[in-house]
Amino acid sequence: MELETLCTKVIDLVEIVGHFIREERKQFSEGQFETKGKHDFVTYVDKEAEKRLVEGLGRLLTGSGFIAEEGTSNLRGELYNWIIDPIDGTTNYIHGCPPYSISIALMKEDRIVIGVVYEIVAKECFYSYSGAPAFLNGKTIQVSQRNTVADSLIATGFPYSYFERMGPFMKTLDYFFVNSHGVRRLGSAAADLAYVACGRYEAFYEYNLNPWDVAAGAFLVQQAGGAVADFSGGNNYLFGNEIVATNKEIFKEFQTKVDQLMNHS
Repeated sequence: MELETLCTKVIDLVEIVGHFIREERKQFSEGQFETKGKHDFVTYVDKEAEKRLVEGLGRLLTGSGFIAEEGTSNLRGELYNWIIDPIDGTTNYIHGCPPYSISIALMKEDRIVIGVVYEIVAKECFYSYSGAPAFLNGKTIQVSQRNTVADSLIATGFPYSYFERMGPFMKTLDYFFVNSHGVRRLGSAAADLAYVACGRYEAFYEYNLNPWDVAAGAFLVQQAGGAVADFSGGNNYLFGNEIVATNKEIFKEFQTKVDQLMNHS
């Protein structure tokens, strides 16, 4: 199946599952969630949504495997693997506070070839596939052209565990509060990355993330003309638990400052 056709079918599936997630939120009540770790929650909606995604994606691409947040399937494919987060922003979902997103990426060997992020409340579907630009609801998107951090709006995420790096992280906040247009924390890394891809933010950075948090969104940033790296400027952002994503104009300035403050201060 061609990547464009496959991507279209993934979008159809994501919109169906997104409708299920939206409808369940209407009757969701406090206490309908479990705790996986400190401040790390999962709901029956996460689990059911992931089950539906795994079943649907498995039918679309026979023999593919999965890297899925809730562990619905541990099957690994020899060539293709889907990287899935059924609700990126579960804490937001529990509290009825957008954004929260479905994030799906298709990895061929060690390279992402499809990325879809569906922001459920706004019904915004960001997507791309190898050889194509990035899109939002059918319209081409690009990263912004702002060329200094001073003129940039920056997104980040606050860790809910692994607080050992909080000291350096707070230094980054102190710096960017003073030396940019501001810092935003929405609670969904997938949405943050999609917003970089469409130019709403100039940059996003966070540590202690998993591949299902960033795989689709990082791909979207690249397809929209941006740059992605780990804090040191290397390529270990998918499985390395840290990411910087920006437009190309500010990439070196921003990445260098994050590296300096997080790794050398």
